[in-house]
Amino acid sequence: MLTADFDYDLPQELIAQTPLPKREQSRMMILHRRTGEIIHSRFEEFPDYLNKGDVLILNNTKVIPARAWGNIEGKEIEFLFLKESQEDLWEVLCRPAKKARLGDVISFSPGFEGKIAKVEPEGKRVIRFSSGDVLSKLKKIGFAPLPPYIKRKKKNVELREQDLERYQTVFARKEGAIAAPTAGLHFTPQILERIKAKRVQVAEISLDVGLATFQPIRARRVKDFRMLEETYSISRGTSQTINEAKRESRPIIAVGTTSVRTLESALIKGKFYPRRGSTNLFIYPGYEFKAVDRLLTNFHLPQSTLLMLVAAFAGLDFVKKAYKEAIRQKYRFYSYGDCMFIL
Repeated sequence: MLTADFDYDLPQELIAQTPLPKREQSRMMILHRRTGEIIHSRFEEFPDYLNKGDVLILNNTKVIPARAWGNIEGKEIEFLFLKESQEDLWEVLCRPAKKARLGDVISFSPGFEGKIAKVEPEGKRVIRFSSGDVLSKLKKIGFAPLPPYIKRKKKNVELREQDLERYQTVFARKEGAIAAPTAGLHFTPQILERIKAKRVQVAEISLDVGLATFQPIRARRVKDFRMLEETYSISRGTSQTINEAKRESRPIIAVGTTSVRTLESALIKGKFYPRRGSTNLFIYPGYEFKAVDRLLTNFHLPQSTLLMLVAAFAGLDFVKKAYKEAIRQKYRFYSYGDCMFIL
């Protein structure tokens, strides 16, 4: 199987640049794997597709305002804060990277400075900070780490607050992600209440969305690609909820590809246990799903690991057909776009 098998042409105007006024207004394409039927719906009707006893899994990771600009000797550089690797040491991506050299001091704002302690390939750097809580300072000056296909003018202050609110799920709790679990962006507190009122069990996991999720595939053959690791956690309560549902043959519904990867990674000899771990699980057609029965997901980039996971779950030919129909019907694509529910 080749990476090129997962390519498709998307008109640029279908890439959603801003969120809809209301989260639940997103369109939702329903894919019935058994019959091959495609139905067009709205996300506000999502609770109608759930039943008593179903288990809905949400990724409660919280996006940090990881995008910031710093100055090195009067030269402005854009930084994406990836994670704190050790106390006061942060891994970052920067551009233009050639201007960020070993030993350079970067000033982000008054009282917020760091020094480049390590230079790594592909624009990656390690910065040492001595001013304390970096995350609290990022919350004052940082921007939402939107993917590059969402175009924003440099330091667009007008849209900063909107993006910080809307590029975040309403159930986000655990800080650490540098990208949103976008299938969760459609939920509202009211939608969640309707779901719980149907006696659907809602459980949470955490996977800190990092570079692995949007890592480009630089391999001709799919099987030659290796994913980076991302950290995840699953609680005792969530483990018990899923184990009980599995014993009773009740459906497990994953919200987003990150929830899928967490559940499929955490399953040990047919059971779930509370744990913290890391995963580089790469799911593509041929993978046998053991944990997840249904999937809510957005529309993904061509030749991406996310699209490959969806194709593994629904079948590549069916997914290609669905994407063609979504383009014909002018669905909105990617992070701020519409979604599909695969039954």
